[in-house]
Amino acid sequence: MKDKHTDEKQTFIADARRAQIFDATLMTLDEVGYIRASMAQIAKRAGISAALISYHFRDKSDLMDYTLMKLLTDMSTYVLERTEAASSPRDKLKAYIEASIAYQAEKPARNIALIEIVFHARTADNVPYYKLNDDEEDPLESELLRILRMGQEQKEFGEFNVWAMASAIRGGIDEYAFNGKLKGNVDPNSYSMELVNLFGRAVLGG
Repeated sequence: MKDKHTDEKQTFIADARRAQIFDATLMTLDEVGYIRASMAQIAKRAGISAALISYHFRDKSDLMDYTLMKLLTDMSTYVLERTEAASSPRDKLKAYIEASIAYQAEKPARNIALIEIVFHARTADNVPYYKLNDDEEDPLESELLRILRMGQEQKEFGEFNVWAMASAIRGGIDEYAFNGKLKGNVDPNSYSMELVNLFGRAVLGG
């Protein structure tokens, strides 16, 4: 019968192995892209056998789904921790925008991996991920809507459609991840400041 310490050790080892595979997956997506990213390619960069990856993940799709979910969860955690630390709705909105752009700037390999998976992965029915209608709650979307509604309730923001405003803000943030020409002409700090100023004025209404 296994004791508690044995179970904890096995869990630690499994988590460490998954983290190793995750990092190798990011590296592979960055270097060869989703289409050429095979279990063998990932195993090579992880310094382990493809069979060992298969012990943790059924196939490439399973691994990519895990990678996608971890990418989204880690990004949400990064941004939400910074919005929680801010006080007023205006400060929270500023923190939300700055953290979203900072995450992109600090973790470029994760942005590439996210884009590669979203635009190239397909469901069992051959539907591209970017065409899926996801009914699950998006923590980042929910937080932004909450901030905007809070600002209106506290009379710090003007009157506007919160869904439309949230969509515009998220669009401005995502554009920096997808637009290489934009990145080449505007550094992340400057872009972040421009978005903060732009939407800071927009939410005031008038």
